[in-house]
Amino acid sequence: MTGRLSHNGKQKVAIIGAGVVGLGIAWRLAARGAAVEVFDRGFAGAGASHAAAGMLAACCEAEPGEEALVALGRDSQARWPAFAAELLDATGIDVELRTEGTIIVALTADDQARLQHHLVFQHKLGLPLSWITAAETRRREPHLAGKLAGAVWSPQDHQVENRKLAPALRKAAEQAGAIIREHTPVKEISLSGGRADGIILEDGSKIAADAVVLAAGAWSRSIGGIAPELRPPVRPIKGQMIALRMDPASPLINHVVWAPGLYLVPRRDGRLIVGATVEEKAFDTTLTAGGVLALLDAAWRAVPSIEELPIDEMWVGHRPGSRDDAPILGPGPVPGLVYATGHHRNGILLAPVTADAIARLILDGTVEPAIRPFGVERFAPVRAAE
Repeated sequence: MTGRLSHNGKQKVAIIGAGVVGLGIAWRLAARGAAVEVFDRGFAGAGASHAAAGMLAACCEAEPGEEALVALGRDSQARWPAFAAELLDATGIDVELRTEGTIIVALTADDQARLQHHLVFQHKLGLPLSWITAAETRRREPHLAGKLAGAVWSPQDHQVENRKLAPALRKAAEQAGAIIREHTPVKEISLSGGRADGIILEDGSKIAADAVVLAAGAWSRSIGGIAPELRPPVRPIKGQMIALRMDPASPLINHVVWAPGLYLVPRRDGRLIVGATVEEKAFDTTLTAGGVLALLDAAWRAVPSIEELPIDEMWVGHRPGSRDDAPILGPGPVPGLVYATGHHRNGILLAPVTADAIARLILDGTVEPAIRPFGVERFAPVRAAE
């Protein structure tokens, strides 16, 4: 059985994965007239997009050796206000882009030394971060621990409500004409004449397409059809997370707060997201006593009064991590195949730039400069000298 995405001469695109990355790409493609279908093994937006904390942390996560990733993150961060406004206008859904900024807390002198050393590197990149005193830190967040060494203030690292982002992107994509197929797992990418010409579903049916986008997150390597050595080197990185319940009218925390061993993300509805463990446990979905204890202990050390808050929810997610923890964006190893995966901790942050760049690649044949460093070819094996 063979199906076609569309007639009418439109370019036909099949997207594997209905997280925020796949849905964002679908929205941009459909809005420009492409015939788009998105296929997901489960519910749309139910994977890492649902499990995430929604931080847009391009500045405070900057690490040596990741200069290109920082530039990509800053590019996407700059697109976020217009992206959120466009979604609100198109769908009526407010994804709650909050612009209070982020505080990275130093509880001890050792924490202070580490953060200030790192701040030197971040300043070399021109990032708008600054050291603030313990008194200033406590002025911004009065419920922080009694003993503080100070903090790094990041005024441009914000957050969005990721559990509203995925539904908003889905609605926007569908209103633009995209079709979302949930509970429709893809078995493999179909190849003909050395190029991708569609996908094969688990039930054996083929969906023909002019282009195929692999945006299946942590499950990207499980999609067959191409040789294993050509598949994107993406693996699941387990994260356990907790939501505590604050009084929305009098929240304990108002900024995104990073402290040793965790981050705290306050939501408008009163939830306080506490995350997250980083575990190489494949697709294990177990909540463990050790993982929960580590998060709650770190949270209590930073904000002692969290011990009074009720636990609202606990869950496990799987980040799609590549070998260098940077995304894989751009043309795949065969013509007609495009990769948009491996976003690790930055899927929400990078959703706008990924959607824009991949749509341009497919419809215009243009590789935006921002994504050039993130092609899959960077993982090609180095041939020994003959």
